[in-house]
Amino acid sequence: MLHELIFAGFGGQGVMSMGQLVTYAGMMEGYNVSWLPSYGPEQRGGTANCSVIITDDQVGAPVVTNPTTAIVLNNPSFDKFEPTVTPGGTLIINTSLVNRKSNRTDIQVIEINANEIANELGNGRVANMVLLGAFIEMTQVFTIETLMEALKKVLPKRHHHLLSVNQLALEKGMLLYKEQSKHIPAV
Repeated sequence: MLHELIFAGFGGQGVMSMGQLVTYAGMMEGYNVSWLPSYGPEQRGGTANCSVIITDDQVGAPVVTNPTTAIVLNNPSFDKFEPTVTPGGTLIINTSLVNRKSNRTDIQVIEINANEIANELGNGRVANMVLLGAFIEMTQVFTIETLMEALKKVLPKRHHHLLSVNQLALEKGMLLYKEQSKHIPAV
């Protein structure tokens, strides 16, 4: 089992948190993992992405150049990472902020209007968790329970009152993936 992931967006969208969260959950499930952040000129508002590897084997290098899954939260991230997804891989797009369509026929494309869904849940900052929920459902690499335990470690205690809305966002993303996957052609 090998998942090479890219999470990408603007600083402040929770890109690094998603990477850390998946890394912790992977460790909790007994996988070998790596997390490598990359920031633009400024953290909040600049471009940000991180590479995450989850595997049964040894992690040879932490850099991901051709991800099996890329989760992109904005147009610049789409432009940069859509061409790099491995054939047969998956591109998960936040259509709230990405106004482009992938023309690739050799990857699975999941489109989720994550910002609108997060706002419906009452907290616009959980858009990243909606997208992450789709990834969890798609890969089954770990359970939502494991991810929630990892979230308790990643999220500062002063923000633990937000655990329930984060769980709702994950569950919504999982449900949306289930619905969309019925209509996605196999790659």
